[in-house]
Amino acid sequence: MEVRLLGWPVDGIVLRLDHREYAYAGKFVMSSTGKAVAVDGDDGDDGDDGPGEFRLPDDPKREHVAPAGAVAFNEDRTDPGALWLRYVTVRRDRRGEGIGPRLCGFVVARAAERGYERVRIAVNNAYSYEALHKVGFAWTGRETGIAELVLERPADQPAALDSDTYREGLATIAARGDVGEDERAFARRKRERGPPAVDGDAFA
Repeated sequence: MEVRLLGWPVDGIVLRLDHREYAYAGKFVMSSTGKAVAVDGDDGDDGDDGPGEFRLPDDPKREHVAPAGAVAFNEDRTDPGALWLRYVTVRRDRRGEGIGPRLCGFVVARAAERGYERVRIAVNNAYSYEALHKVGFAWTGRETGIAELVLERPADQPAALDSDTYREGLATIAARGDVGEDERAFARRKRERGPPAVDGDAFA
């Protein structure tokens, strides 16, 4: 599998994904965010319509792909030193393979190269919360207006992890009324174990 940076927000990248296969598909059509995709070795412009496609700016040719996953990102409007990972999606038949964390780690590394100091992401479930901690993020103690937990890390190194804060974040998610029993049990197991180790392989 290869992870590709399609471009930064200024590049006007448009990524068309099949909403039946990808969460947040409509958000990737917006040209105001940067995009990165994870693709298998044989993906590319084979001339067949697939569930996704991306079009590079100023290029009339459209390359049709069915990426294993994608991430969209943009600079924080009030903090130019910070990059937000806005949407992460993994194709339905590829979930559970660690593709989302690998995409996020890849963008973090590119953000550091570009001079960003911090990278942020907001999550709304225990599974994403755990996966992002494996990529060096940590809960800031803040939530968005739509009850998402804001995670952050320095672009050039993993965040300093505090076990109590990690557990408090999981408890915050598990306490919500719309959380299913499977996710609540998952959060309970992770709270008992404590913060995961950072996966260094996610930054290739």
